[in-house]
Amino acid sequence: MLSRIARQPITMPQGVEVKASGQEVTVKGKHGSLIFNLPSCIGIAQNDNELSITVTENDGRSNVVALAGTARAILNNMVIGVSQGFEKKLQLVGVGYRAQLKGKVLGLTLGLSHPVEHKIPEGITIECPSQTEVIIKGIDKQKVGQVAAEIRSYRPPEPYKGKGIRYADERIVRKEAKKK
Repeated sequence: MLSRIARQPITMPQGVEVKASGQEVTVKGKHGSLIFNLPSCIGIAQNDNELSITVTENDGRSNVVALAGTARAILNNMVIGVSQGFEKKLQLVGVGYRAQLKGKVLGLTLGLSHPVEHKIPEGITIECPSQTEVIIKGIDKQKVGQVAAEIRSYRPPEPYKGKGIRYADERIVRKEAKKK
């Protein structure tokens, strides 16, 4: 018994290679390679250019079904990451808010008493096409999202004026100011 997500096969694009040795799965593509350790109760089967998830030991617990769906989603994100890559866009909204790259450090001026220096982790590239835009790129979806969330946490958008760091597709629900 597999969940609806786990039942769907993962189609392999051209140029992506998957190797499984025991519970360790390595996915290689034109952008790099990623490694994932499957849970002990989950296995993968590869035929032609499709990957499918199998349950090796099912003792009737429902968490095996959930683990199968999670493992399939992670493997699918790995395949997409090494073939296309992931990116998140952030916007800085506020007077004097700006971002600039200084080697492997992202410098942010956010209206605080000090400039914020965010060290860029390995495997992530950051671009600043303008002073108020930051684009985070990488092959690991979790790492790209984590870096974007860390940068956003320095100054999350506030609901009264809308100032702060926001995702490009984020909609801020505005509040009305207090009335006398």
